[in-house]
Amino acid sequence: QVQLTESGGGLVQAGNSLRLSCTASRRTASNNGMAWFRQAPGREREFVAGISWNGGITPYLQSVKDRFTISREYGKSTAFLQMNHLKPEDTGTYYCAISRTAVAGTTRDTYQYWGQGTQVTVSS
Repeated sequence: QVQLTESGGGLVQAGNSLRLSCTASRRTASNNGMAWFRQAPGREREFVAGISWNGGITPYLQSVKDRFTISREYGKSTAFLQMNHLKPEDTGTYYCAISRTAVAGTTRDTYQYWGQGTQVTVSS
């Protein structure tokens, strides 16, 4: 069983930045895609950003494309999400996930391991 641990969430004002980190308990994801999802109260969990095993492919949710940047440490099961120019609508619990394959799909069923989430709250 792989455990994922997210960190870096918090309460910030709109326009500010946060950097989320995700670390796996084992180096099992070095050849797998990784991603960040988020879930706001009363809404379904949605894909935010993903990164392939070598960092070459990075799909994004359209509304965050010019503000968020996903990255990873090559050969490790560690991923990051740099979030700039945060907006109140970015508020939610952010989850890290490891893909079943080398790429990062945009749907939940393509991921096999999930973290417990870290809360991000953006005030207006």
